[in-house]
Amino acid sequence: MSDKFSEREKSFEKKFVRDEELQFKVQARSNKYIAEFVSQKLNKSEEEKKKYVQEVIKADMEESGTEDVFRKIKKDFQIASVSIEDSEIRDQMEKALIRAKEDFK
Repeated sequence: MSDKFSEREKSFEKKFVRDEELQFKVQARSNKYIAEFVSQKLNKSEEEKKKYVQEVIKADMEESGTEDVFRKIKKDFQIASVSIEDSEIRDQMEKALIRAKEDFK
């Protein structure tokens, strides 16, 4: 009986690890997509865009959730004197997340 329980427990642990890895990959891809959107709006070169993608991914490591990414993007638009509504940023972040999820189906 305990062998079955142990096997089941290991199975749940493996599933949890796979789910967490997938969630990390989806969020990283989502960050890439939103960074590409911002880069386009800010007229960044291809090289600048690559660096910016890494900056956004790094910003996402500050805290759980997406508010850290939102704040970074909003600040970057403000620094560049680009006027954009918070709702548009959030909408684009949601679209990026949906697109990323589709990539991993």
